[in-house]
Amino acid sequence: MEQDFKSKYRKHGEEQPYIPFAGLKIRLPFIHYRFEVPEFAQGFILVAVALSATAPIMEGLHLTDLLGGNAALAFQVAVVIVMINALGTLLHPSLGDPVIPGWITPAIPLTLAYLASFGDDPVSRLHAMRALQFTMCIVFILLGATGMAKKIISIVPMSIRSGVLMGAAILAVQGVIMPGGRMSGTEISTIIGLVITFLMLYSIHYRNASNKSNILRLIGKYGMLPGMVIALIVGMIIGELPIPTIEWGLTPMPFMETFRAFSVFTHGLPPVGYFVSSIPLVVTAYIIAFGDIVTAEAIANEAGTVRKDEKIVFNSNKSHIILGIRNFIQSIITPFVPLSGPLWTGGMIAVAERYKTGHKNMDSIYCGVFWYPFGKVVALCFAFIVTGLGPALPVAMSITMIVTGWAAGYVAIQMVKNREAQGIAILTGCAIAFQGPAVGLAVGVICHLIIGAVKPPPEEKLSVSETPQRREKA
Repeated sequence: MEQDFKSKYRKHGEEQPYIPFAGLKIRLPFIHYRFEVPEFAQGFILVAVALSATAPIMEGLHLTDLLGGNAALAFQVAVVIVMINALGTLLHPSLGDPVIPGWITPAIPLTLAYLASFGDDPVSRLHAMRALQFTMCIVFILLGATGMAKKIISIVPMSIRSGVLMGAAILAVQGVIMPGGRMSGTEISTIIGLVITFLMLYSIHYRNASNKSNILRLIGKYGMLPGMVIALIVGMIIGELPIPTIEWGLTPMPFMETFRAFSVFTHGLPPVGYFVSSIPLVVTAYIIAFGDIVTAEAIANEAGTVRKDEKIVFNSNKSHIILGIRNFIQSIITPFVPLSGPLWTGGMIAVAERYKTGHKNMDSIYCGVFWYPFGKVVALCFAFIVTGLGPALPVAMSITMIVTGWAAGYVAIQMVKNREAQGIAILTGCAIAFQGPAVGLAVGVICHLIIGAVKPPPEEKLSVSETPQRREKA
């Protein structure tokens, strides 16, 4: 207990004040919690990660073709879609969910492959993406409202869960390094950026050095950002990336053009066949997302055990419902290729670690989980940031995908330790990566039925996302 505890918002050991509404707990900035400069600044700087979503959005939806070949407008529309997603992340802390949400990042390569199966017609791809995200919204809301989430996921064998992550890992890496892949033409800058990124995130040598250096420790807090910045600089010097044309003022945000190009009111609801075809990928993406929900709960609860002055309440059913709302809004207005997910792991860990240092540094967990994503929202409004980072976004996406593949891969390996489960996971993962989620899930089920129920020892009963660093940024 902190002896000098003196919060103006709550009494010691109680939950942060809120406005009750329909089972939700509404909390408003400045009314229910104070402004936090460090979290806002980190979110502002790390907007580069959010902007990297423009690459899969433009690629997956053939955005330039959908907008009549206008590449400049296509990028502006992609930024609008990122902005709408960023605004949606604020719903979680505002409605009582003590987390920083993100994307379902490991599902991005699976979603891109799914959209590619509909050919080059941008309208067909838009229908497919809308059906996928709307079905995801139904699953989240249904399982959240009924409280069936944990029971449903427990039915899926650990070997198949591992295979889902393994398939996502293979696709993520393959899409970057294969001939003609995402890093084609930017090989040197991407590799240098990856070296720096892995040094920051995973290197034991860097971790040991940062324990002795405040500067290295400060740099390390920014995760993937240093690697992306260095990749941009190197890319411009050697000619792999163009020098950005910096624009000033506010970022052009063509909301009306975006609404006309994407809205369900323009294109109508997708035919039933699109919804049916999305089901295997919905199952796959939900398995990944559920692991992030488990991780979010673990991080929030662990922070609560350190800070006795605030009662942190995490409700996975509430998380499901808010995720359903976010995916519903985007499915109707602007389908979002990375999908709206439950956790930005890197941001959440950064907030939780500072929160644990005491209420003087962060009075409430809601101070951090609101102002961190709000920093991204503000940064997106400034044209010099968006245009300055523009040339680096393809490299940023390559780095994001490789890190995603690495993290999803090692978590998948950790989840299964006996040979039978490992074999099922490998076959399932390869089938998902090369034949798609429907075939992959079928392979996993058939293997499981043939080989038999493989019951792991107690220490193997891990969540889909046992390791918090599975998705450093998203």
